[in-house]
Amino acid sequence: MNPMAFDGRAEKKSDVIAAQLLAWYDANARALPWRIGPKARGAGVRPDPYAVWLSEIMLQQTTVATVAPRYAEFLKRWPTVRAMAAAPLDDVLGQWAGLGYYARARNLHKCAVVIASDHGGNFPDTEEALLALPGVGAYTAAAVAAIAFDRRAIVVDGNIERVVARLFEIETPLPAAKSDIKTHAETIWPKKRSGDFAQGLMDLGATICRPKSPSCLLCPFTDHCASVKSGRAEELPRKAAKKPRPHRRGAVFAMLNGKGEMLFERRAEKGLLGGMPGLPGTVWAEELPANIKAAAPATASWKRAGEIVHTFTHFHLTLDVYTARMPKGFRRAADQQWIKPAEAKLPTVFKKAVEIAAAVTRRNAQ
Repeated sequence: MNPMAFDGRAEKKSDVIAAQLLAWYDANARALPWRIGPKARGAGVRPDPYAVWLSEIMLQQTTVATVAPRYAEFLKRWPTVRAMAAAPLDDVLGQWAGLGYYARARNLHKCAVVIASDHGGNFPDTEEALLALPGVGAYTAAAVAAIAFDRRAIVVDGNIERVVARLFEIETPLPAAKSDIKTHAETIWPKKRSGDFAQGLMDLGATICRPKSPSCLLCPFTDHCASVKSGRAEELPRKAAKKPRPHRRGAVFAMLNGKGEMLFERRAEKGLLGGMPGLPGTVWAEELPANIKAAAPATASWKRAGEIVHTFTHFHLTLDVYTARMPKGFRRAADQQWIKPAEAKLPTVFKKAVEIAAAVTRRNAQ
């Protein structure tokens, strides 16, 4: 459908749509810990660009419910971008544990350092300048420019994709439809209150224009929505069929010393869970290696404690978990560290493995 094909008064119609969405947002905006609501914003309160940037990075591939308490923890620990820049990377990675996509945490710290050292602690206020920052892609640059600085930047997240695809009845499946959706979104994007408009579309997608059972009668776009008129709102946006996730196998080794500490090692900086602490183990591949225990940190009386199953974005993983006591004369490597399991800041996959190992150790001690 042509992005301007509402009728012959497309420009006026787009103004009406923008005004209706903003009026709806003024009355129905969600209260989120990182948001300056429309009432406060209308009274002159402006968002902290650091807080906006932090929330946008944390919300990538993660739900609002998961991020909200963790965001508060981050902001309490590092209330300014300079504070985060001054923090050791290990502290940021540890605080990030459990949020997944750990490259985001490394880029979060790297970006904070650049802002503090090259920009005087102030975020640039244009998409172009924001895009030059480490870990800031097209979506994040647009979101920060619009929400923090009220620039007319076209922000398109998953909720906005759904709203726009239905509004214009875009048939092309995602992800191929992304550029088309952004083109259509631009036709209704206002010159003023860009940040509120972006957040209004996000809220509309999250609360009204839901993936299933959208509440079309409550939507401010009902009179203009092409998919409502055709009765096909719930069918859109279409999505290309996903390829089945492959399954990988591996083994990890949980070794305990006499102090109740477990041996962890830092994973390589590049790659999955880069720079995070984890248990020593095999590579993760389609099949287990022939000699699993060759990957153990030491020759010891390794016993299989069980297995854990974990799903990453691109594959499923099954890990066999082995436990043993530290043998005499063992010396850890430079990238290894003894930490009490309860104090280790671990990615979820290793938390699962440690829980199994710890449970077996407790049973054996009884």
